[in-house]
Amino acid sequence: MLHAGTHDFVLVALSILIAAAASYTALDLAARMRASSGWPCRAWLATAALAMGGGIWAMHFVAMLAFSLPGLEVGYDLRLTLLSLMLPIAVTGLGFFVVNRPGAGPLGLCLSGLVMGLGIAGMHYTGMSAMRMPADLRYDHLWVAISILIAIGAAIAALWLAFQQTSVSVRLLAAAIMGFAVSGMHYAAMQGSVFSAHASVDHAHGIASVNQTYLALWVTATTFLILVLALAAAMFDRHLSQASEHEAAALRASEQRFRLLLQGVTDYAIFMLDTEGRIANWNAGAERIKGYTAEEIVGSHLSRFYTPEDLQVGVPATALETAAREGRFEAEGWRVRKDGSRFWANVVIDAIRDEQGQLVGFAKVTRDITERKQAQEALEHAREALVQAQKMEAVGQLTGGVAHDFNNLLMAVLGSLELLRKRLPDDPKLTRLLDNAVQGAQRGAVLTQRMLAFARRQELKPETVDLSDLVRGMADLLQRSIGPLVRIETRFPLGLPRVMVDAHQCELALLNLTVNARDAMPEGGTITISGREAAETDATVLPEGRYVCLSVADTGMGMDAETLARAQEPFFTTKGAGKGTGLGLPMVQGLAAQSRGRFLLRSRPGEGTTAEMWLPMAEGSATREEAPSAVPPPRAPMRALTILVVDDDPLVLENTAAMLEDLCHRVVRARSGQEALELLLRTQGLDLVITDQAMPGMTGTQVAERIGAERPGLPVILASGYGEVPAEMHQTLLRLKKPFDQETLTLAVADALAAVEDASKVVALHSR
Repeated sequence: MLHAGTHDFVLVALSILIAAAASYTALDLAARMRASSGWPCRAWLATAALAMGGGIWAMHFVAMLAFSLPGLEVGYDLRLTLLSLMLPIAVTGLGFFVVNRPGAGPLGLCLSGLVMGLGIAGMHYTGMSAMRMPADLRYDHLWVAISILIAIGAAIAALWLAFQQTSVSVRLLAAAIMGFAVSGMHYAAMQGSVFSAHASVDHAHGIASVNQTYLALWVTATTFLILVLALAAAMFDRHLSQASEHEAAALRASEQRFRLLLQGVTDYAIFMLDTEGRIANWNAGAERIKGYTAEEIVGSHLSRFYTPEDLQVGVPATALETAAREGRFEAEGWRVRKDGSRFWANVVIDAIRDEQGQLVGFAKVTRDITERKQAQEALEHAREALVQAQKMEAVGQLTGGVAHDFNNLLMAVLGSLELLRKRLPDDPKLTRLLDNAVQGAQRGAVLTQRMLAFARRQELKPETVDLSDLVRGMADLLQRSIGPLVRIETRFPLGLPRVMVDAHQCELALLNLTVNARDAMPEGGTITISGREAAETDATVLPEGRYVCLSVADTGMGMDAETLARAQEPFFTTKGAGKGTGLGLPMVQGLAAQSRGRFLLRSRPGEGTTAEMWLPMAEGSATREEAPSAVPPPRAPMRALTILVVDDDPLVLENTAAMLEDLCHRVVRARSGQEALELLLRTQGLDLVITDQAMPGMTGTQVAERIGAERPGLPVILASGYGEVPAEMHQTLLRLKKPFDQETLTLAVADALAAVEDASKVVALHSR
């Protein structure tokens, strides 16, 4: 007979809750599956299948617990029960796997939902088949079809929702709908189930069965345990994933800021190297400094930037070894750009290690400090030039002082020899010895003049000089001085402006330069003496003004940079011992400087040497007319004079007095300016004063000023080897250059008296 079953509404609600919880858990786990890849994705797929399939199975059996047949005891076949558990898990996992594959479209979704729905329906009817009771079971085909359609629809919806980006509220709503749908599939199937009771039968037909109450407890506990564990795992994974995403986002932001920082730095080349020294990245500063783009250089070895000299001695490898061993390497040196040009670089290489201390690469920072190096070199050169100038100034002061004292000694020697010549008998042997002594003293006088020229203290008499005429007049002398192996060429343009220079000193300088050029060509050659006016390109090495160059060029061996730098130092010579004083070029330099010009020396090994003496152009030199040479009038015999001689050097004082007394003059001696002024007041009838310039306490020009104030009209002769006389005094005082002989002294005295006589002939005209 037919047996109508009943349902426990509490258990029905519990079954629906289990279905909804299982659906929510499956949807949440599917979201974790979308966010993962590899084995984590497969693990979450299996967990989602277990939660969905196991939850549906648990809903089924809890719903079966809700159904009861009064008067009948129901049991379950264990093997069919387990088969009904495995079936929904398997088809749910298959559906998730298919839909999660890349490129799965609506067709794949529908096919997967069809298989999953049929599997869930199969789970239901397999579980029904596991029932053991004294009754027969048959189904209404209409309700069977309805239950299968509900199962397929719920499966398709579950698969579609599982792979959508949904919020928690949407997942909760979807889980509730799916819970009702899955439960509806079960209860629709149960609606089509018909039970017919008959005689007592073996409940399990000899097969083991499980009591319905214990089975309900086991299924419920297992289901909620699985769901809670799955949700806990999902929540924990989501927390870890969010933390990882935050860390990844922070890392990406940090990397982006670091990348922007590196790319924004253009004054430094900053890049990474691997452990072998190959370039891993490249910044804008590296591209600006070295000239390579990132595409051109990444992957290359850092040795690409080193010079061949550094590569030959293994500098790149040494730098990496030092950085790896000590943690840091820093050095300066030449590096090579893409275009082949070199720059002076400061290089720092730092070793980079991981948390375990293993070397993973290097960080390299390069800075172009070429300008700083050039500035330092310029500062060093300026400091060296200052030291050299100070040294030259000290040497000049010393040389000038020595020359002054030596001049006084030569003055005494030459004067005494001249007086001695007059008093010795006419003996050829004595005359020859006397001539040798005079020649030696005269050579000493020439050396003294060179020393004074170097010290810029010689007395110059600048005048307008035509350089071409000066050289032409010296042609024979120059050729005899250099010998037959050397040929002289002259190159002077027509209309070359005249210069302001002491002609005699200029001749000596030209002769000196020519002899030096000859000595630079021991096997012969050509000396070219030329003149030219300064061009615009010469203005950078000359003072302000207009200049003319007198140059002497040879075809000799030339000089290297070190020799050229020292060539103008006093007493420096490349000639052998006893063949040069080392004062020739310093004398020329002193003459050029004292003439307000400049002396330049240019030379290269194998290309000869050119000496250039730049002299100031004379004003109105282009239109100067040759003045007829004046014939000096005959001099009248000189009368005996009373002369005051002033000199702080006793030898010079006595020598000058002796020469004057030999000329029948009366001499009054004074050893200082103050003593001369006192004698001036006490001595009547003085005709002339001869005074030294460089004296302690009072100079010769100061003595002349005082004499002019005390005795107007008394002539004064200034005797000195120095050229440092005030310009206003230079025009009014008669000059007597030391060392002088008796004839020069006689002419100076005569000139002084003639000047006084000319002044007395001037008649002052007064208006009536």
